[in-house]
Amino acid sequence: MLGSADVVAFVPTRDPARARAFYERTLGLAFISDDPFALVFSANGVTVRIANVSTVEDFIPAPFTILGWRVPSAEAAVRELGSKGVAFERFPGMQQSPAGAWTSPAGAKVAWFKDPDGNILSVTEI
Repeated sequence: MLGSADVVAFVPTRDPARARAFYERTLGLAFISDDPFALVFSANGVTVRIANVSTVEDFIPAPFTILGWRVPSAEAAVRELGSKGVAFERFPGMQQSPAGAWTSPAGAKVAWFKDPDGNILSVTEI
């Protein structure tokens, strides 16, 4: 039933203004709308709702990737995002390139970074 339906991605934020600047200007997502509940963006046709969780007292970002993009080159994406001030994460026990990309056993190259709320995002070259 849902296999042919469009996916909507959700990302929490405690600071919608800061999140909008990051997702729109830094990551380059197309801004669609803003209401008291969420910012709405299009990421190459996928709806991304940046949900306002500012009233959630105990909000803690998930300790794992919540949103990612498949890119032609992880290293190029790291360089481009790095030029916009994005810092890439390093994880103990994972051999990562100088830029921060890890190569999976299957050969995918993955690099992780955080948004202003501490949500973990990624770019993956398959």
